[in-house]
Amino acid sequence: MSTQDQKTMNGLENVQWILGVASGKGGVGKSTVSAHLAVALKSLGLKVGLLDADIYGPSQGLMFGIAEGTRPKTDGKSFVPVEAHGVSIMSMAFLTTDQTPMVWRGPMASGALQQLLLQTQWGNLDVLVVDLPPGTGDIQLTLAQRARLAGAVVVTTPQDIAVLDAKKGIEMFNKVGVPVLGLVENMSYHICGKCGHQDALFGTGGAQTLEGRYGIPVIGRLPLDARLGEASDKGTPLEASDDALAENFRTAAKAVYESLQQGQQQMPGISDVDE
Repeated sequence: MSTQDQKTMNGLENVQWILGVASGKGGVGKSTVSAHLAVALKSLGLKVGLLDADIYGPSQGLMFGIAEGTRPKTDGKSFVPVEAHGVSIMSMAFLTTDQTPMVWRGPMASGALQQLLLQTQWGNLDVLVVDLPPGTGDIQLTLAQRARLAGAVVVTTPQDIAVLDAKKGIEMFNKVGVPVLGLVENMSYHICGKCGHQDALFGTGGAQTLEGRYGIPVIGRLPLDARLGEASDKGTPLEASDDALAENFRTAAKAVYESLQQGQQQMPGISDVDE
């Protein structure tokens, strides 16, 4: 079945671009970047959706301040995404509780992702941001095979071990024919609240190394800032465009949007990927 035929049979019919946000390893702030990137894209005047594709560890419900126990409306065949901060959100967190973790093998998790992706009434969206789980496994390949990914953003930290895993993520997207539109380096530096001194706590040059090797632009360098963690825990993504921290995400969102407009997306090539 062609990608266009698949689109007309599910809720992606009126979604213009699907953007994956990925990382090679956990703990680098990928979900935080996904949430704030979605809000920043919305601030540009776009209609934005967010799919929390981390089946085993969904976190977007918390980050957007959606009350525990919230359930999406359904007509028996499809879900209606939950609205928060101007973004349409769907997550496994809306279908489970903290006491019912997903103890599933890969095929079951992939099936759950397909249901959330294809059986959600996304409506008219300019961008659907997909917060992918860390790594290069079943979920990532399922998304590349079942959706028309316009591109991806890879999140890393300056540390060598994070950069090593980020390379694997980039190579994965290269293998399935999905362009990586930009790199975001999280925890890039820390600014002392008393003296203003900037310190690279986790080293320097990680994202630059990837940029030099793959020719992928660094579209954001985020500081290690307590406000970012507090905003995520409280469910209040930073939205003020005059805030320097929020402006980092807005700059990254502009770069992504420009890449999408320039038509840098291409159809995924899956012939050389094992199912």
